Amino acid sequence: PSHAERQDFPNEFFRQFLKYLYISIGNSWQIFLKNLCQFAQIVYFKIYFENFELSLEIYYRKGSLVLPFLVLNKVKENIDLGNLPAHIAVIMDGNGRWAKSKGLIDRVFGHRNSLKAVREVIEGAGEIGIKYLTLYTFSTENWERPKAEVDALMTLLVKTIKDELPTMMKNNVKLLTIGHTDSLPKDCKAELLDAIDKTKLNTGLNLVLALSYSGKWDILEAVKSVARHVEQELLKADEIDEKVFSNHLTTGTLPPVDLMIRTGGDYRISNFMLWHLAYAELFIFENVLWPDFRREHLFEAVINFQRTERRFGKTGEQVKK
Repeated sequence: PSHAERQDFPNEFFRQFLKYLYISIGNSWQIFLKNLCQFAQIVYFKIYFENFELSLEIYYRKGSLVLPFLVLNKVKENIDLGNLPAHIAVIMDGNGRWAKSKGLIDRVFGHRNSLKAVREVIEGAGEIGIKYLTLYTFSTENWERPKAEVDALMTLLVKTIKDELPTMMKNNVKLLTIGHTDSLPKDCKAELLDAIDKTKLNTGLNLVLALSYSGKWDILEAVKSVARHVEQELLKADEIDEKVFSNHLTTGTLPPVDLMIRTGGDYRISNFMLWHLAYAELFIFENVLWPDFRREHLFEAVINFQRTERRFGKTGEQVKK
């Protein structure tokens, strides 16, 4: 390999590692080694021991891409399926930087190569039984990006919804959306509404696409809606509480976000679901750009969430009672 992470591990580590490899790939050692040797462009591998679990990752080069050849880990087995976050929100950051890291000027290349990550997080969430998954797909601020990039993103969105609809039906995924969708191009909005209609009876994962969305916009729209109700004497000022106000948000039918994941290393929420993120746990992937995100990263974030004591303003002693 042209590069490898090497560490000196005790003999017990290697004994467990070889046992783990044998269990993972069975009696296919010769086939495994033969196939591995065929990839002369193996560029990166790492073996690591975390939370008493062994993992192996091997990557190879194909043209300008670095792709996974073999990824073995047991992260999922550490998840407590009885203590899952009901609602996970994801800020999918780093597509442009990912493209730049590959020597490409066009940021759209990063967006196109992020589809694998989108599939992985959706399938991973459904696999462990998450009820709601919201993806920050396109913000109101994103309209300010170069027109060529915006047009390419809208085209990609239409194609992706169309291509992924059969898989959503197969996996019992219900598609929802939040945001100012009237501002979307007609073909994009039509494809979106068609997919929402076709998946409306599905009972599995609720997949929410935040499109032309921002938290400030959502709150302002709710304030206007509440004001109209008061003006029309449908609501009294003294009757306005958190529940009433929340019902006027475009996100009103969604439960609060329990876990927010962000790739790309930035520690901010970028005007995303400001009301629903009030008590969300944050998990920031500092060294993972969105196109490289896989379901194992989702599982890692969920495990971290389950180890967090959620106090909601109370003391630790009060929570434990």
